[in-house]
Amino acid sequence: MTEMPSGEFGVVYADPPWQYNNGGVPNGGVDHQYDTMGLSEIKNLEVPSADDAILYMWTTVTHAQEAFELMEAWGFEYKTQAVWDKKNLGVGYWFRGGHELLYVGVKGDVSPPNAEQRRSSIFREESTEHSVKPAKVRAHIEQAHPDMDKLELFSRDSRVGWEVFGNEVDDKPQQTFDSIKASQ
Repeated sequence: MTEMPSGEFGVVYADPPWQYNNGGVPNGGVDHQYDTMGLSEIKNLEVPSADDAILYMWTTVTHAQEAFELMEAWGFEYKTQAVWDKKNLGVGYWFRGGHELLYVGVKGDVSPPNAEQRRSSIFREESTEHSVKPAKVRAHIEQAHPDMDKLELFSRDSRVGWEVFGNEVDDKPQQTFDSIKASQ
């Protein structure tokens, strides 16, 4: 079993495996797509971020409040957010979701990206497989923070220049969510 990557990362990019309490969904919920974790389990992760760091964290509208709590538990202060326009409709009870939120938080002394690296807060890219995030976001992070060490939490794949942590990364050993739960 491997551990969370060591080091001090200036950029943390996270797509937490939020649990949804929507039993009775005919085709199953997200827990039929991937392993999920409770908020307290995610909060208890020791994220190896630098004293001066940026967090980019995905959340769905239904977990907006929990995302603020998680950001604070990991030591980050909320600064802003972006929206992913998925260009198609998903599921939902009040509205059929066609977007996700990307929260940005900082800790320590971190400046916003240079003016030429600032972009629209709306990422428009059609969604593909369940929970796969738009490639434009990683590309933006790389351009906006080229000299910072980067960690992707709950990653599905590896990428040059990034350390990754997730139970779906197939070409690199990783710690599974079950092992996290067992160690807490």
